[in-house]
Amino acid sequence: MSAILEGIKILDLTRVVAGPMCTQILADMGATVYKIEKPGDGDDTRRMGPFLQDPATGQPSNDSALYLAYNRGKHSVTVDMATPEGAQLVRDLALRCDVVVENYKVGSLAKYGLDAASLRGLKPELIYCSVTGFGQTGPDAPKPAYDFILQGMAGPMSTCGLPDDEPGGGPMRTAIPMTDMVTGLYATIGILGALMHRQKTGEGQVIDAAMLDATVAFNGHLAVGYLMNGKVPQRVGNTNPIASPSEVFECAEGRIIISAGNNQQFQRMCTVLGAPDMPTDPRFATNMQRIAHRRELQDALQTLVHGQPRARLLEQLSAANVPAGPLNDMAQVFTNPQTQHRQMVVELPHSSGQTVRLVRSPLNWSASPVTHKAPPRLGEHSLQALRDELGLSDAQVAGLVARGVV
Repeated sequence: MSAILEGIKILDLTRVVAGPMCTQILADMGATVYKIEKPGDGDDTRRMGPFLQDPATGQPSNDSALYLAYNRGKHSVTVDMATPEGAQLVRDLALRCDVVVENYKVGSLAKYGLDAASLRGLKPELIYCSVTGFGQTGPDAPKPAYDFILQGMAGPMSTCGLPDDEPGGGPMRTAIPMTDMVTGLYATIGILGALMHRQKTGEGQVIDAAMLDATVAFNGHLAVGYLMNGKVPQRVGNTNPIASPSEVFECAEGRIIISAGNNQQFQRMCTVLGAPDMPTDPRFATNMQRIAHRRELQDALQTLVHGQPRARLLEQLSAANVPAGPLNDMAQVFTNPQTQHRQMVVELPHSSGQTVRLVRSPLNWSASPVTHKAPPRLGEHSLQALRDELGLSDAQVAGLVARGVV
């Protein structure tokens, strides 16, 4: 059974999250991904803990959680691109590939002959994807970009968090680097589309994947609503502005989320909570009335929920067909029966000699399932790539190693 991208080769000149996430997805689909890393240092995330312990020394390795999370299934090739020999090796490897993905500052790869114009001038069918903060054009194009800054600049932080007039109110970023991740997803989609285009026409092309573009688009209906009526969306915390109740509630063993927006759900919820007459209260008779009196309703429901065992309450709400769920911490996520049923944890043999536990790819195909492989150790595939792809002899490779090029 062949993988979807079997036979496709990717040159990965990316670091940190957005670019590596893109190329990891391509590796999951079966592409051979050559990740170029700086000798001795590697990807920046190799220095951001926590770290996998080296079984040989008992000391922390440079295989960090950040690196392991976004570099599954790749081939690590160490090359010093700052040297003329190293730049030539990477150019030669690029010309053996179908796709180049990079996330360097705009224009900075031209001095190495690794920019889109240089490489596609030699191989027009090459697909070249640049992942940057602000795109290849515009006044901000040269600026460096970080997820936190883009969360603020592109809008999401303005709509996340509690209102200013509530305790703890203010903009809130997401803990996961959402602007990096959504850009990585869009870059992957762009590359897959470009591969289909090349299959039909034989033409390669350049993909300009910008964090700003991806994140502005990710604002979705909040952005479109503003464009329709000019009203700036406000922060509403953990409430749903178009339905009530749709909140987080404290119970005896943690927090739950109840979202019972329509009248039938609300009536069934009130019966479960022992307040069957609550729907007859004029303040709570319809969804619009419940929104208008959200605070009174929230306080009344919190009194009913407080002290009830979470598991039992969730069972009762589920049996009554009331939408509800637990607010889980990360430990509870992985002990959740549905998460376990979906086999979201994979245990993979790592080249250090130990087994690493990772989150599996969420891609589910019936005919060509993902084959998971552990992320590589720094430089693990350097010699293989130089010999197999570029045809270098053992003596040539030894010379490169001696000169510090690889």
